[in-house]
Amino acid sequence: MMTDIEQLAEMAQQLGCKVFRNEPLNEHTTFKIGGPCTLMIVPNNEISLSALVRFSSEKGLRTLVMGKGSNMLYADEGFKGVVFLFDNTMDMGRIEQIDDRTIRAYAGASLMSVCRKALELSLSGLEFAYGIPGTVGGGVYMNAGAYNGEVKDVVSSVTAMDRRGNLRTYNDSRLGFTYRGSRFNHTDEMIISADFTLTPGDKTEIEAKMKDLIGRRKDKQPLEFPNAGSTFKRPEGQFAGKLIQDCGLRGCTIGGAQVSEKHCGFVINTGGATCSDVRGLIDHIQHTVQDNTGFELECEVRIIPYE
Repeated sequence: MMTDIEQLAEMAQQLGCKVFRNEPLNEHTTFKIGGPCTLMIVPNNEISLSALVRFSSEKGLRTLVMGKGSNMLYADEGFKGVVFLFDNTMDMGRIEQIDDRTIRAYAGASLMSVCRKALELSLSGLEFAYGIPGTVGGGVYMNAGAYNGEVKDVVSSVTAMDRRGNLRTYNDSRLGFTYRGSRFNHTDEMIISADFTLTPGDKTEIEAKMKDLIGRRKDKQPLEFPNAGSTFKRPEGQFAGKLIQDCGLRGCTIGGAQVSEKHCGFVINTGGATCSDVRGLIDHIQHTVQDNTGFELECEVRIIPYE
């Protein structure tokens, strides 16, 4: 008799989805860390996803949604359960123009590609996100932001799927955006798509701003090493990177994990870092900064346990 996981895998294949068993998660995260997941499914559209989600819920299977894995740290043992991977190879990554000010992007589309679409349409407002390495789903989930801009500034509505496979659309007043957070941090819904309402602008000026911001990222951030972006949320009235630097932690290393010498707000994988290395370094940074400054640094990276 097939297990529930095996039945789900067979169902996904019959629906035309990509299916991977014991897929290494370090190949799907920007940290390049994490053991295998029991099952990974790349949904081809919302209809297939709805059936798979409903079956998973009925059987009580542990599930997780991810995009580019740019803000995730998986356990060295991996993930015991089902990972739904939203990427840009299927319908879950499409981008559509709704009207002369609105772009609808599905959860698997990269924020970079949405920015390029906005540029193509001479729409301004998304320039801040050019260079953020995540997907639309992840960007909405954590209200991604940079350079004085946040997702909440440009998202007018989000469509999500509940664990019964039903779709529901929320307008901006019901999205519960906070600093690096949204309503979806507190529900079991999966983000399906987001509508970005932007402002008509000058294409040359939009492109110039995008190039300026991505140039600043390359100059200031350790993009040459695997990392998960800013490791800590910005504490009120301060900058995490400056606090870490002032505590003498620049270059501090545990195993293959290191406080970046280029930007102390980033923990990087210098090669062969494990989840244990990164977590150990995060704990050391938090304790050192609190002991020396009184500030409590809150980790921005999602740490996903094995089970």
